[in-house]
Amino acid sequence: MSSPLDSRQLRAFSILAETGSFTETARSLHLSQSAISHAIKALEGEVRCRLLDRMGKKVTLTQAGEQLLVHANKILETMETAREDLEHLGKWGRGRLRIGASTAACQHILPAVLREFKESFPQCAIHIEPGDARHSIEMLRSHRIDIALAMEPKREEQFEFRPLFTDDLQFIVSPLHPWARAGHVERDTISLQNYIVYHKTSYTVQMVEEYFRKENLVLRSVIELGSMEAIKEMVKIGMGISVLAPWIARKELIEKSLAALPLGKRKLRRQWGIMYWRNRRLSLAEETFVGLSRSVTETMHLRP
Repeated sequence: MSSPLDSRQLRAFSILAETGSFTETARSLHLSQSAISHAIKALEGEVRCRLLDRMGKKVTLTQAGEQLLVHANKILETMETAREDLEHLGKWGRGRLRIGASTAACQHILPAVLREFKESFPQCAIHIEPGDARHSIEMLRSHRIDIALAMEPKREEQFEFRPLFTDDLQFIVSPLHPWARAGHVERDTISLQNYIVYHKTSYTVQMVEEYFRKENLVLRSVIELGSMEAIKEMVKIGMGISVLAPWIARKELIEKSLAALPLGKRKLRRQWGIMYWRNRRLSLAEETFVGLSRSVTETMHLRP
């Protein structure tokens, strides 16, 4: 396999083809004339053919030289474009931010965070990948996102996790549900309820099932819906109950279109935070996003 051509030799060749003069080329590149002659001779050695015809003090291109010039100019133009793009990335506010987040975080946390973020980084390209914690972990592993706002995973030592807040899961029911009317949960009826959840394989559902196993209770009837908003609407009309963090149903709880009740004497808490590859230094934009996420969740009065 042939070695790649030297970009400095190609630049010297391109300018020489334009000026037709070793002297002018040397002056343009701030090099000696002998250095230009050496570069062209080395280039001819690399491509194994003569590129120039010398006519007195002027030079003209051979047929091979004309053909190489077309490719050389394309290569140099591509390199210049790459340099300009990288320079843009180094300027304040430019670059990209690829975020993974749960659907609940996308709706209730990210809008306020990104509104503030855009004020500091107006030209930063933002891409959001919604999904549960498992999905965010897979996206991080494949380097398709840079950071994830998610629940703390288990046994994922390759990732750094910066805690933001914890929340408590509670029963979310219609205000017409017997539990809401009584003001407390009837333990004997917990297993008899229809439970509406986001995904049965999600960390949250697994935590809930483990919680009730320790209480010697089994959730027998589970309906899956891929939307938090749909879950809340189904609960409102009495199609079942759910187990959610109250901040996800804050608006509905204030309006009293839903009611929240504790799971039991023991609390079921989740730890939320920012996750990214361990030992990777975050960019200024990413650090800003982390800081704003912490500020927004504190303003929401979520447990730090």
